[in-house]
Amino acid sequence: MERWVVVDVETSGLDASSDHLLAIAALGLSVDWRRQRLDIVLGDSFEVVLQQQARSTDRDNILLHGIGEQQQRDGMAPGQALQAFADFIQSAPLLAFHSAFDATMLDRHCGQHLGRRLPNEWVDIEDLCAVTHEGVRARSLDEWMAHFGIRCLARHQASADALAEGELLLQIWPRMAPQCARWRDVVALAGHRRWLGA
Repeated sequence: MERWVVVDVETSGLDASSDHLLAIAALGLSVDWRRQRLDIVLGDSFEVVLQQQARSTDRDNILLHGIGEQQQRDGMAPGQALQAFADFIQSAPLLAFHSAFDATMLDRHCGQHLGRRLPNEWVDIEDLCAVTHEGVRARSLDEWMAHFGIRCLARHQASADALAEGELLLQIWPRMAPQCARWRDVVALAGHRRWLGA
């Protein structure tokens, strides 16, 4: 059995080089290569709101992710939160939709508060969707969820989005599994995205 982790972050904006990290959620997946089985492990989950010392987000942004100013002030100290996240993921491979944003945001904050970057390897779920379903014109997470009929009761809440991304992986797994026998194959499969001209 192999453990993967789906990650989703909520932030004060869309600039990974300067905006603040507000919340992190992560959800474990169990991969059984022998049986070609992928399962979401709901009991293997993580969620934290990071404490913000000053106002870091505007009203429209709060309406989007629902993390109010008081909740931001009451959050966990950033260094403690990021260490807890690192302890949770351990050495697991990480997956996220538009993973470059999540990876950049987490690397920047881990560098600032922990003095190191996370060594884990990332794969973008969007790339896996695109290479396994070339005929689908979806681009955003919402479009892929709509294509597969996945409902998310609280979009832009990190834990709900992580679960939706895990469900998206379950949907594309039947086309992934025959092409993959290990994590390296998943990385290679995602890398084929550039040949699609997408």
